[in-house]
Amino acid sequence: MTQEDTVANPETEALAEGGAVVREGTPGDAAAGRAPRYVARPPDTAAASALLAAAHRRGLTTVMRGHGTASDWGAPPERCDVVLETTALNGVEHAAGDLVVQVGAGTPLADLQAELAAAGQRLTLDALVPGGTVGGAVATGLSGPRRLLHGPLRDLIIGMTAIRADGVAASSGGRVVKNVAGYDLGKLHTGAFGTLGLITSVTFRLHPLPEALRTVGATAPNPETAQQWTRDVLASGTVPAAVELDWPETGPLTLRVLLEGAEGGIDARARAVADLMAGSGITEGRPAHWGVLPGEDEDTLLKVAVPISEVAEAARLLHEAAQRQHTTAAISGSAGAGVLFAALPASAHAESVDAVARSVRAAVDGSLTVARPAPALADADLDRWGEVPGLELMRSVKQRFDPHRLLAPGRFAGGI
Repeated sequence: MTQEDTVANPETEALAEGGAVVREGTPGDAAAGRAPRYVARPPDTAAASALLAAAHRRGLTTVMRGHGTASDWGAPPERCDVVLETTALNGVEHAAGDLVVQVGAGTPLADLQAELAAAGQRLTLDALVPGGTVGGAVATGLSGPRRLLHGPLRDLIIGMTAIRADGVAASSGGRVVKNVAGYDLGKLHTGAFGTLGLITSVTFRLHPLPEALRTVGATAPNPETAQQWTRDVLASGTVPAAVELDWPETGPLTLRVLLEGAEGGIDARARAVADLMAGSGITEGRPAHWGVLPGEDEDTLLKVAVPISEVAEAARLLHEAAQRQHTTAAISGSAGAGVLFAALPASAHAESVDAVARSVRAAVDGSLTVARPAPALADADLDRWGEVPGLELMRSVKQRFDPHRLLAPGRFAGGI
């Protein structure tokens, strides 16, 4: 951002008082289809606090953005006065001996992983949306295939610092400066789409890089077989890191099992898994497409969370519901963790998307959300969330952290 980008008026002067560079927003800066009036890039945490405090005083709404790779996720905010870019809030403090890292929210996830890998460690998080930042990964709550063994992203967070809507910074967990009594900020902010505050830094627990990787894959003749294989693998004692299902628009359903560990025992574990899956093959490492979301960037993306025992049935229901709407569904996700993603073509109309969502919601014991609508559906009247358990509790938390609804209002479930 250059000095020429800066615009001058009473609002932008107030936003820039703490050192942020402020420019006019453009359609390319849109958050879930809402273009901002301004884009502000604070150089550090103090400037970010000052920026949010100024926006709070003037009643301006703020939406957070890292590299913008997930800007089209979630519902459109009711208003979007300011997009706050976090890319300058970066930096890594790696305590390798403690298997802990504190990282700025604007740090690219790929840069963090490269630095950790140089020390033989990793943050066990699969980047489902390539090119994103640490803060973006936390705000969207995407965990990826290896959550089966190591837990979802929120379980890897041991500390966090975040700034409230009024500009006040608070921390909880590891490396604490100021604790927020009674709140686990890591769990509150994970998956909240920036509706509770600006994440400025996160402290994670790490894992050593495994010595060896093996992938066991097989084509399943039907969803029931894939479900049986999943049950057998999870009960086998082979300790898989991930069990992934892939069912493209046209073509067979494939199940892949990722194993990690020491060279000495991994081949025996892989053979044990292969014995449970007819026609399987074993390869070293991971497939190139591992952990990649299905479909194209402009497709509508659905996220389904169900009990592990219902994953294959949920995949079947998605395929059949799409066919009834004369469209298709490309499906992939974590059979071992109960999370699937389904891509409907960008050409699918809002009515078709809603019909698929309603059909699957009615038939599964879980949830279905419209995680990312096609660009043409950004402003469509979609039922993005379905029934949301605990919605009143979520609203009370929003009221506690952002009583004036200035942080991405309406972007989360129930209009939060």
